[in-house]
Amino acid sequence: MRTAPPPLRLSAVGLEAPETKSTKVMETRICRIWPLSTPDIVHYLKMSWDEDLGNGFTITLCNGELAWSGKVSSDQITIEANEAEMDREKYVEDLRRALTMQDEKTKNYSFDFIKDSERGVFQFSYDKVSQDISFKLGSVELQAVSDSTEVISELINLVLHRNAELRGKNDYLQQENKRLLSERNNSLEEPSIHSLSEEGSQPETSPISFAPDAAA
Repeated sequence: MRTAPPPLRLSAVGLEAPETKSTKVMETRICRIWPLSTPDIVHYLKMSWDEDLGNGFTITLCNGELAWSGKVSSDQITIEANEAEMDREKYVEDLRRALTMQDEKTKNYSFDFIKDSERGVFQFSYDKVSQDISFKLGSVELQAVSDSTEVISELINLVLHRNAELRGKNDYLQQENKRLLSERNNSLEEPSIHSLSEEGSQPETSPISFAPDAAA
């Protein structure tokens, strides 16, 4: 009898593959970008890598109808870091910020997606922008994906999984806030209860009377 594979597990950093002895942890991020050549068309950028982004990654780009995909190797990352005259570790961190776009409104990075008609491939480039001056971070050749509907379906599933994870975290935080608020209110009420209890337990004192002065 065939056994079902273990379910996907979401982590704080993205979507992880099932934990088995033979699989590595896969991280996946999805964001929206607007290429310079088509600023009115939103593209969905999916970036995936195994354990360490510096070991290479896969990029998938989708405009809602068509999809393209390509890979960047560890050697290519090293070459592009040298071309940018950057420390490799710092370059990889710049790649992470640029290609995961944690803040889509940031103006620190720009993207373009142009078809190379002679070679039949698409060139996807990503630049860093600083004080209105941009310099190339890197680029990757993308090939058209034969079944774009599969890519679109995967993107939707990843987003739904992420939303479910965020809702779960939000519910947990709300419960924790209620618990902490209840504990705080209880701690504020206890001193008042103790104070009333102490007042009620104090012995009654009778007024002191003085005997009349004999000389009077």
